[in-house]
Amino acid sequence: MRTALRTAVATALLTGLAITPAVATASAFAADGPAATAANDGTLVRTETLADGTVVKVYRLGPASYRAEAFVNGQSVGAIDANGRPAASNNNGAFLVLFEDGRTVSWAGNNAHDTPLGLYRLADGTVLELGKNPKDGRLGLQLVENGKGRGFTYTHDPVRTVWTYGKAVVVLGSGGGEFAAYLPGSARQAAPVFLGRNTPKPTPSPEKPRPPARIISGPTTVAPCTVTEVIASVYGGGWTVALTNDLKKGPKAVLKDEKGKALETVDRAHPGPTGLGMKIDRPDTRAPRFGQHTNGGDTAPYQWNDFPKLPKDCGKKPATPAPTTGTGAGTQGGQTSVVPKGGVAAGAEFGTVEQGNDTALLASGAGAAVVVAGLGFAARRRRAATRG
Repeated sequence: MRTALRTAVATALLTGLAITPAVATASAFAADGPAATAANDGTLVRTETLADGTVVKVYRLGPASYRAEAFVNGQSVGAIDANGRPAASNNNGAFLVLFEDGRTVSWAGNNAHDTPLGLYRLADGTVLELGKNPKDGRLGLQLVENGKGRGFTYTHDPVRTVWTYGKAVVVLGSGGGEFAAYLPGSARQAAPVFLGRNTPKPTPSPEKPRPPARIISGPTTVAPCTVTEVIASVYGGGWTVALTNDLKKGPKAVLKDEKGKALETVDRAHPGPTGLGMKIDRPDTRAPRFGQHTNGGDTAPYQWNDFPKLPKDCGKKPATPAPTTGTGAGTQGGQTSVVPKGGVAAGAEFGTVEQGNDTALLASGAGAAVVVAGLGFAARRRRAATRG
């Protein structure tokens, strides 16, 4: 009975799972990998019935964490856990790849069993070099364009690792003897073809630039020195990145899923890179930029977007206003003299104290003490005028 269930699962894998906007890494429910436990603590988000009747239930376990559990005749036969980067299963030549955005691709064959180090050509003409890390012996691949290698990336999974080059999906076994490629939607399919051992040296040239991500909304000034903007995430599926540039707090980027739930954040204090491929360059300047790439597949180079610019006058101190004078006022030695024009009964006008040298004393304010003092000043001046 157990053998029959495994056979049913292997057949079901060939049809693939439906697309789900999720970031995924998987250990597959296949003959050569351990099966995950049943998803009792997750939230069911989708149920699919495959061509052979196998039922697949997809659960959300948390941010960027999903599980797909397969059922045959109502009995669970294994699960795939997805957490951060793509992975693949190989069940007797039937491959299932689960991508970081929830997509799945499945096929049978296209596997080069004899895999010496060297150059290989895929069915669409893409040329790859299979090599080893000189430090730890891990296998790796690099894209070769115009006779130049673009730099190796090495296997990170103990069983097999997935890359994408253009439309080509490539699976490489960590122990060798497994090198498969698939072109979704293409009528031309073939295993990688060995071209020889004359391999090019990787070029030290800088990253090949990628266009910035699409701006969804903004920039919007939400405070005198705070500007926000929303861009598309490289993960697709309705995911976005909210970019905020603040004069005091610095830049901040928040990755959100299709429902607006925050999944990961980078800021001035924690600029990354993160597990989901986010980082901030130049975080301590007024011209920071945000970089993102999928943590799996063709992960280099980064896609860069500048943070929204702060207003030009942001952070500048306002000019100090020039001193003003009242009606009929004059200036003497840097002080302002206000000369009364009538008696005290005419209004609360303030006079000056006669000190022999006619030095002016500015009387100001509306407090009672000041008013009384002002009355005294004016009365004293009148008495002096009478004596004169």
